[in-house]
Amino acid sequence: MIKNKHLWYPYAQMKTMKEPYEVESANGVYINTKDGKKLIDGVSSWWCAVHGYNNEEINQAMIDQMKKFSHVMLGGLTHKPAKLLAERLVEITPEGLNHVFFSDSGSVGVEVALKMSIQYFANKGMSEKTKFISLTNSYHGDTFKAMEVGDDDDFHGAFMNIFRDAIHAPAPSFGYDASESTVMEDIKKLEHTFEKHHQEVAAFIVEPLIQAAGGFNFYSPKYLNEARKLCDKYDILFIFDEVATGFGRTGKLFAMSHTDITPDILVLGKALTGGYIGHAATITTSRVFEEFYGDSYELAFMHGPTFMGNALACAASLKSLEIFQRENYLEKIDKIQNILEAELGSINSDRIKSVRVFGVTGVIEVKEANFLKGFQEFAYERGVWLRPFGNYLYTMPPYVIKEEELMKVIKVMKEWFLS
Repeated sequence: MIKNKHLWYPYAQMKTMKEPYEVESANGVYINTKDGKKLIDGVSSWWCAVHGYNNEEINQAMIDQMKKFSHVMLGGLTHKPAKLLAERLVEITPEGLNHVFFSDSGSVGVEVALKMSIQYFANKGMSEKTKFISLTNSYHGDTFKAMEVGDDDDFHGAFMNIFRDAIHAPAPSFGYDASESTVMEDIKKLEHTFEKHHQEVAAFIVEPLIQAAGGFNFYSPKYLNEARKLCDKYDILFIFDEVATGFGRTGKLFAMSHTDITPDILVLGKALTGGYIGHAATITTSRVFEEFYGDSYELAFMHGPTFMGNALACAASLKSLEIFQRENYLEKIDKIQNILEAELGSINSDRIKSVRVFGVTGVIEVKEANFLKGFQEFAYERGVWLRPFGNYLYTMPPYVIKEEELMKVIKVMKEWFLS
């Protein structure tokens, strides 16, 4: 039982949860706790702290901006950091994604994408297209419509009975290197769903290539290439939720960089600011944007988070992207992937169902969730912060992690299965 009940913690039963570890400082890949532990963060603080902690350049960028102003509304006002970040995001994303709408979290960024999709068709005189298709085992955030397009009872079980508009197609199978024939089998299942529902569906939303919180299902870019064709055939917008997969997690700058296509709408978050502060971007093609662009006020997109385009968040994002490119983070990511593949692949245990690695994501799936009971405390005592959930023990380390630090994380994972 926790001592202080005033702070309500996420994803936990407050009556029975253990006292959380209190953090006093953090630097590089290390978290320093009040009880004197120095922990290597093996999960990048829910996958966002790609530079680790206390990066001097990002600190200074935010301080410099703070001395000018921390925040002003974008309603009737604008500022240079927001304009520069919008331009930069258009530069680094695939050709055709030209218009950036900011919000304050990944979940809200998804809500924005879903609202845009519905209004896009309403503005075209097709107001019957109000539903969405997503994949089984998907997770798109914890706000209301984002929950509806998700498919995870563990996170959203209390609300599943009211999500009557949810349409879930079977998740693709057989991994990143799935054969052409396997991909086409999955695409046939997807097209069956499209055929049945397309007249009422505004968009198809996916986490490209990695279904993260839904079970770390990795799948082929060929699936997305074919799904793009179906979206065009059935007049359905294609949304890529890259909140978790963006900025290097799959080994390329974006998961969509593994494909030959451009989505109609892209959502970015988490690592957008290097993990410093909440911020998200929903980026659309000109085709989508132009349906909102006209003389009629009723065509305008009616959404406006108070902290959208926050100047501190934009400053952090711009510096984060500068460091990512200058320090050749994709090369760092490639080295991490090679180590994860070599080391995690050597773990043998009859408790393990499968081991898989994709970019900077290493996953050990066990046969029963009970096999991971007590692991968090086990890792903590050995100086590593890892937080398994369900049947999955995983690491998504900061990109600045050194080889010896990564090997320590992996050693703890190995030792668990030898204990």
